[in-house]
Amino acid sequence: MEELFTRGIKEFNRQFFFEAHDVWEELWMSEGLLAEETTGGHRLFYQGLIQTAVGFYHLSNENYKGACSQLGKALSKLEQYLPSFHGINTQLLVDDVRVCLADADHLRLGGAGKFDESRIPMIAVE
Repeated sequence: MEELFTRGIKEFNRQFFFEAHDVWEELWMSEGLLAEETTGGHRLFYQGLIQTAVGFYHLSNENYKGACSQLGKALSKLEQYLPSFHGINTQLLVDDVRVCLADADHLRLGGAGKFDESRIPMIAVE
């Protein structure tokens, strides 16, 4: 399970968001997870990571409405795991996602320009 988690982080940090989503979804859905992980704290955490990846996938494809929806959902989950969880600096990730969400929302509402993909965060592992 840890290998899937780490592989998802690597895919995300390479900006392969669809692949990161797939890897984390496999982890989330895996029957091999411990009961407390699938029903407790890890489940929402994994969902937050999945939604983050999907949000950035939408953002990179200029689907600003989809990006705002997914990044907003992701934040509501990941904010429950501050300042760090499962080896990830969640505070930094949440702060960076908030900035990107604000940019996406501006574009969704008709703001000029295109999203600056250099602002997409990396997941910092502690």
